[in-house]
Amino acid sequence: MFGVNFGLIFSTQDSFYKTLSPEEHHRAHANDYDFDCPDSIDFDLLVHTLRDLKKGKKANIPVYSFADHQRQPQTTTLYSPRVIILEGILALHDPRIVEMLDVKIFVEADMDVCLGRRILRDVRERGRDIEGIVKQWFDYVKPSYTRFVEPQRSISGSCHPLLTLHRLNLTLTFQISLFRVVFKTGPLSVDMVVKHIQRKLQEKSENHTEELHRLGLIAAKVDLPDNVHVLPSTPQFVGMNTILQNPKSDQEDFVFYFDRLASILIERALDMTSYISTKVETPQGNEYLGLHPTGAVSAVAILRGGSCLETALKRSIPDCITGRMLIQTNESNEEPELHYLKLPSQIEEHSTVILMDSQMSSGSAALMAVRVLLDHGVAQERIVFVTCAAGERGLKRLVAVFSKINVIVGRIEEEGEPRWIEKRYFGC
Repeated sequence: MFGVNFGLIFSTQDSFYKTLSPEEHHRAHANDYDFDCPDSIDFDLLVHTLRDLKKGKKANIPVYSFADHQRQPQTTTLYSPRVIILEGILALHDPRIVEMLDVKIFVEADMDVCLGRRILRDVRERGRDIEGIVKQWFDYVKPSYTRFVEPQRSISGSCHPLLTLHRLNLTLTFQISLFRVVFKTGPLSVDMVVKHIQRKLQEKSENHTEELHRLGLIAAKVDLPDNVHVLPSTPQFVGMNTILQNPKSDQEDFVFYFDRLASILIERALDMTSYISTKVETPQGNEYLGLHPTGAVSAVAILRGGSCLETALKRSIPDCITGRMLIQTNESNEEPELHYLKLPSQIEEHSTVILMDSQMSSGSAALMAVRVLLDHGVAQERIVFVTCAAGERGLKRLVAVFSKINVIVGRIEEEGEPRWIEKRYFGC
C-alpha cells in the first residue's frame, strides 16, 4: 500500500509481489509459498516505477491483496513528490535500485520480536492462523532473512541495530528517495540521520533553484516565440484592464469586466483547436460550408486562480468537460508542489485541452501542470495554456521547455508581481 500527501510518498515493496499462477496461489493459501525471497518480487516493475517517480512522471502502483494472494485489477496513480520513502526487506537487493538511492536506512529488530509482531499482524490483518504463520516463519522467513536480508547491512554502510524504531517522523523539503539502513541506538543517532537527510535535501533544492535560474537566463536572451499569443492592446482591452487594475473598482464591476476579458481569452484559445470542414443546410435550404471541432474540448483549472476563468469558459463552451489540479509554488525555492488532481476521463483523446490560470509569474506551476497533462497522454500540441497576466521570464521559461504548446496571454506584467486577481475576483 502507498500513502501519499503529494509532499511525501511512503511505499512498501509488498505492492510489487508477482501475480501467482494457480498452483502458486494454492500453495500460498497452504502457507507453502516463499514470499520472502527475491523471486517473489517484480523488481523490473519496481525499478521502472521508481525511475518514473524520480523523473517527476506519474506511476501506476499495483494494489496487492494479502487475503487473496493476488494483485487487484485496480492501481493507484501517483506523482513524484518531494520525498519518496520505500520500505521493504529486499529494498537493497537489486543494484538498479541501489543506484537511485540518496539515503539507505536498514532497521533491525531481534528475531523473536519480529516473530511476535508477525503473528499479531497476520492474525489481526490477514486472517491467518498461528500454526500456518509459525510454519511459514521457520520454512521461509527466517532462512530468507539470513540468506538475502541480513547481507544488505553492508550496503547500508552501518551496523548498529535500533531495536524499537516503529516510525521516524521527519519534515523534509524536496524530492529524495529514502530506503533502509541500520540506525544507531538512541535519539542522538537518529538526530544525526535526520540532519544528514536535511543536508541532502538542501543540496537538491539548491541545484533545482540554480537550474531554474540558468533556464531563465537562457530564455531572457530570446524573443517570445510565435506560439505565445499576447492579446493586442486595443482601446477596449486597455479600458477593461484599467477597471481591473484600479483598486477603487468595486467587486461587482471587477467580476463583470474580468469575465468579459476572460471570454476573449477563451475564444482566442478556441482558435488554437483543430477543425474539420463540414456542410450544413441553412433554414433557407442553402448549403453552408463551415467548420466543426475534430474532437472534444476540455479544460483544466489550476486552482484556485484558474477557477476565475470557469464562468467565461461555460459561456463559450456550455458543455465543456472540466478538471482541476492544485499546485502551490514554494516561495522560498520556487519548487512546485502538486496537492490535488482530478482530470476528465479519457483526456488523452480530446482534441484540445485548455489549461487555465489567472496569473503566472515564475512559470513553475504551469510547468508542472503541463507535465501532468503529458503524463496522462495529452499531446503537447493539443494543450493551450490561458492566463490573464504573466511575467515575460516565466512565459519564456514555459515555452522553452514545452515548445509545442500554445499560450494565450492577456497582458505582460511586471516580473515578480504577486498573485492578486483571484483575491479580487472571489473577494477573499
